Amino acid sequence: MQRAWAAGFILAFLASGNVLGATESKFTDLKGQPQLRSASAIVLDADGNLIYGKDVNTVRPIASITKLMTAMVILDAGLDLEEKITITKADRDLIRLTGSRLEYGAKLSRKELLLLALMSSENRAATALGRTYPGGMPAFIEAMNDKALALDMTSSQFADPAGLKSENVSTAADLAKMLDAAETYPLITQATTLHRLQVRPYSRRGPLAYGNTNRLLRNKTWDIELSKTGYINEAGRCLVMHATIEGEDVSIVLLNSFGKLTPFGDSNRLRQWMLASS
Repeated sequence: MQRAWAAGFILAFLASGNVLGATESKFTDLKGQPQLRSASAIVLDADGNLIYGKDVNTVRPIASITKLMTAMVILDAGLDLEEKITITKADRDLIRLTGSRLEYGAKLSRKELLLLALMSSENRAATALGRTYPGGMPAFIEAMNDKALALDMTSSQFADPAGLKSENVSTAADLAKMLDAAETYPLITQATTLHRLQVRPYSRRGPLAYGNTNRLLRNKTWDIELSKTGYINEAGRCLVMHATIEGEDVSIVLLNSFGKLTPFGDSNRLRQWMLASS
């Protein structure tokens, strides 16, 4: 699904946060409001027309939504996805002090680390990807920000590959652009919609099983093509998705939701509102 951005049309209305009719969409002139609890939200149709917007231009921390940019930069570089990478002390989270089942000495392919970073939001996996980028972490961060500029994400900034730093910031409008770009990478769509994955990072131990952080993938009423969750204290709960609703492709961005389940609840409220009002 490749979206053609109607940039001039969108930018003229984004700041208002109003609901707009999307041309040739069943989600045109929707009535009422979905009563979302997320601080920022945006819903776009396949042509980039705004279906719903709420505080779409406010710059906010985006937590692990950052990992979509990490994946694109890695794939853009054309690095060997089968190359084995060893987890080291340099991959520790010294910011949030989060743990990981990838202990020092764990060894996985670059592709496996990419899959874990995207589907289960594995922080050490994402950090190892940035650390082993040509030129090291500084070059990787620079490449992330260069990619953001190339995507016209003018209100975004990236500071680490895992999204652990609160300096990873963006807006709902910018993340819709990033989401659109990410869907052009088959490995990203595959990884973010995997329900479970087993890897063997240790030669003398059994496999480790990982699950997807987006529980909506287990909900049969949803048809999700790409998704990523995120959370740190400063960002609240975040969720971005490409999904098909009643045969129409839509982009959904939800930022700074209070409560562990709020992004999923807001997604369901959005879907119910769209279906009831269409």
